[in-house]
Amino acid sequence: MRPPGRRGVPPASPALRLLLLLPLLGQLLGVPRAVGAGTGAGAPSELRVRVRLPDGQVTEESLQADSDADSISLELRKPDGTLISFIADFKKDVKIFRALILGELEKGQSQFQALCFVTRLHHNEIIPSEAMAKLRQKNPRAVRQAEEVRGLEQMHVDIAVNFSQGGLLSPHLRNVCAEAADAIYTRQEDVRFWLEQGVDSSVFEALPKASEQVLLPRCGQVGDRGKPCVCRYGLSLAWYPCMLKYCHGRDRPTPYKCGIRSCQKSYSFDFYVPQRQLCLWDEDP
Repeated sequence: MRPPGRRGVPPASPALRLLLLLPLLGQLLGVPRAVGAGTGAGAPSELRVRVRLPDGQVTEESLQADSDADSISLELRKPDGTLISFIADFKKDVKIFRALILGELEKGQSQFQALCFVTRLHHNEIIPSEAMAKLRQKNPRAVRQAEEVRGLEQMHVDIAVNFSQGGLLSPHLRNVCAEAADAIYTRQEDVRFWLEQGVDSSVFEALPKASEQVLLPRCGQVGDRGKPCVCRYGLSLAWYPCMLKYCHGRDRPTPYKCGIRSCQKSYSFDFYVPQRQLCLWDEDP
C-alpha cells in the first residue's frame, strides 16, 4: 500500500532515483575508500577502464592498487545504480565484496541498502598488487571484455562478522563495510582458516544454525515481509587481471612478464535475513 498523499504517483525509474540520490551517495560512489588516500610516493595507483557487463551493457570500472598495503580494490556501478566494490587484502588473506543497492521508496525501502560478504583470498585469484600498480592502458576509450569467464561460485554465508571487531580481520573492513555494519557475512570454512591464522573469535557471531536455515524458505517464496527467510544476492566482477602472462625470448634464459590475462567471475551468496523486507530484490523461487 502506498503512503498517504502518493496515490497515482508513478514509481521513479532507477535512473531518476540515482539522480535524486547522487548528493547523498556522492561520497560512497567515489574512489574506493579502502585503499589509501592522498598523494605522494606511497599513494595508490588508479586505472579506469570501460568494461562490458554480462548483460552486454557498458560501464566504467575503477581499479586501484596499493603496493605498500598489499591490497587491490575494484569498483563499478551497474546500470540500475547499484555500486559494487571488491577489496583484495593480500596481507590478511581476505577479500571483501560490498554492494550498495538503491532502495525502492514506493515499496517502503530505505534510500539504499548495503551488504558485505567477506571470504578467504587465495593469492592465485588475482594478480599481485605490485603488478597491478604498474598496469597502464593505451586506449582509454576501448571497451574491455574478459578473455576468460570463470565459473559461478555459489556460497552459503552463515556467520556474521562483528563490525566493531572487524579491523582484527582486515583493516579495510571498517571503511568498506561501514554502511553495512549489521549485514556483514562470511562462511564457516573461512572462519576456521582465519582462526588458525590467529584472528580472535570475537570477530565472528553465529547466525541461526545451518540445520535451522535449511528449513527456512527462500525469500522469493515468502509473502509476509516480516518473516525470516534465506536471501540470495548475486554480483559479478566484469573485468579484472587474474593472471600474469609470461613470454620466452631467444636472448633471455628465463620467461619474463609480458602482460596480463583478464577474467570475469560471478558470485552468488545465500544468507539469513530476519525479515523478508531486507531482501526485496530476490523474486525467484
